Amino acid sequence: MTEMNTQIDDAKAKRNVAILVAAQAFLGSQITMIFVIGGLAGQQLARNAGLSLCFATLPISMIVFGSMTTAPWLSHMMQLRGRRFGFFVGAIGGMIGSLIGAYALSIGNFYLFLVGSYLTGIYMSAQGFFRFAAADTASEAFRPKAISYVMAGGLISAIIGPQLVKVTTDITAVPFVGTYMVAIAINAVGMLMFIFLDIPKPPVMSADSPQSRSRRELLRDPVILVAIICAMVAYALMNLVMTSTPLAVVGCGFTTGNASDIVSAHVLAMFVPSFFTGHLIARFGTRTIIALGLAILGAAGAVGLMGVELEHFFVALVLLGIGWNFGFIGATTMLASAYKPHERGRVQGMNDFIVFGMVTVASLASGGLMNCSGGTAVEGWTAVNIAMVPLLALAGGALIWLVMRPRGATA
Repeated sequence: MTEMNTQIDDAKAKRNVAILVAAQAFLGSQITMIFVIGGLAGQQLARNAGLSLCFATLPISMIVFGSMTTAPWLSHMMQLRGRRFGFFVGAIGGMIGSLIGAYALSIGNFYLFLVGSYLTGIYMSAQGFFRFAAADTASEAFRPKAISYVMAGGLISAIIGPQLVKVTTDITAVPFVGTYMVAIAINAVGMLMFIFLDIPKPPVMSADSPQSRSRRELLRDPVILVAIICAMVAYALMNLVMTSTPLAVVGCGFTTGNASDIVSAHVLAMFVPSFFTGHLIARFGTRTIIALGLAILGAAGAVGLMGVELEHFFVALVLLGIGWNFGFIGATTMLASAYKPHERGRVQGMNDFIVFGMVTVASLASGGLMNCSGGTAVEGWTAVNIAMVPLLALAGGALIWLVMRPRGATA
């Protein structure tokens, strides 16, 4: 990005970051909750509908698909109406989605549950823009730290979400309805935080303003292309494995509480590193941190293949969270430095459309691999971890290509 640092007030940026951290922590807990129970609730409803258990993770896929299809128009809306308006829209979408999800569970309707899941994806898309909003008013020096701190807000959501699952799963006659009712309240209360955001709307483009590059031209920029690929792979692999984890844990004879604890440890690992990831990026550069993230993701898959005891699940999911953190925050920071202010809406919307498009595919594949790759949960879990290999090869190859390119070369 090309703003002059003298025009940027980091005091304002730090206030905005504090609000976004709080929103990530409080509002973000609903995503942790829903990802813990989504596959289990989908499994329950799929049985009721007489569907194959291959469809168990379809509700989670619909959340991600909702996020993917929302990202372009929500990003454009934020470009025109500002971040605050877009974040209100996201919270309202999450509230309505949870309301429909609770009702669908109460009447046992799998297809209506998918509708609610899709609307929850509107909130997930808005939350994805928190990291970009943190960079909007930050100086170049503070930008990687601002992105990292906002992502660190997920640390609290990692603690709150799974614990709320434990206390709300069975408080209603139909399992999981209480969890969705709590999610409604979280959206209703949490959206009030956005009143205090102070992020100016982007300037209105005049006839003589610089013209944004087309999407094709943007994707021909090597830095933008590789940043998107690495973000896509880091998020898709995290989702691929995390989505199937509750099914694998319960399928291997452990409890829903065990699954909640493992997912909680995973989400903690996703966000605890954020307290220092920005500093590591500032010191070692985005490419080094992304490469480290991809290596740790590979290690997570290796541990997952070693066994299906609780300790294997814990270690694999902790490594998965750390690898996602380095890979995704590194790629986000790389992307944020590669476009001009008037290209913000187009680049961010395109990035999240591509990233969550692949995450949608990964979440669909997760259920299919887990439930349809043999007769046991062990065979399904093995297939999920082996499926990480080609995506890691894609991201690693793209990063090596970027590093090896002559300085100043064009696509």
